[in-house]
Formats: sequence, C-alpha cells, structure tokens
Amino acid sequence: MDSESLKYLSVDKNRVNDPTAQAEWTAKKLVWIPDEKEGFVAGSIKSEKGDECTVELADSSKKKVVNKDDIQKMNPPKFTKVEDMADLTYLNEASVLYNLKDRYFSGLIYVIGKVV
Repeated sequence: MDSESLKYLSVDKNRVNDPTAQAEWTAKKLVWIPDEKEGFVAGSIKSEKGDECTVELADSSKKKVVNKDDIQKMNPPKFTKVEDMADLTYLNEASVLYNLKDRYFSGLIYVIGKVV
C-alpha cells in the first residue's frame, strides 16, 4: 500500500499526543451530555449536588443541569481519531459516535479487519 493511501487509514500520533491538551482535559473534567439536536455535546462538570451536575457546554459556555446517570465520560485527547475503538478508556455511545464522526470529517475511513 502506498503512502498516499495510508493517510486515509491512520492518524499522525504527534498531533494527538500533545501534553497541553492532556493537561487541559484533566483540569476541565470533560464529559458528554445528551442533546436533542446533536445527540451528545461536550461539556465540563462545574458542580455536583446529589444526583445532579451542572455542566458548562464547551461550544457555547451555557450551563445545563443534568442527572449524573445521563453523563458519559470523555476519553483523553490521545484517543482522538483512534483506529481501534476497543482501545478507548471509556467505551460508551457518545465516545464511539464522536470518534466515528471525527474520523469521517477528517477523511479517515473506518475499516474492520487487517489492512495489508
């Protein structure tokens, strides 16, 4: 397989293993919360009280109160566009959908099986 074809199958690990991104992810307590329009949206936990959490949405900075059971953990940045989703730290619906969408819009096809 030529190098031109490989760009559609793998991710440049130097770009996703950024220590700054990892530190930001750790500090912000990033999570996925359900959204009627998008399916799931990214946010960061700002406070917790009983069974409810206040989450600040990443794209708009709006705050939303959600039940703890509706929150799905976000994976560290090193798993961005991961080829084998079984490697995800948090294998949940939101993370799988986000990974597939991120790979698709980056021109990275998703294949099942061994690429020779």
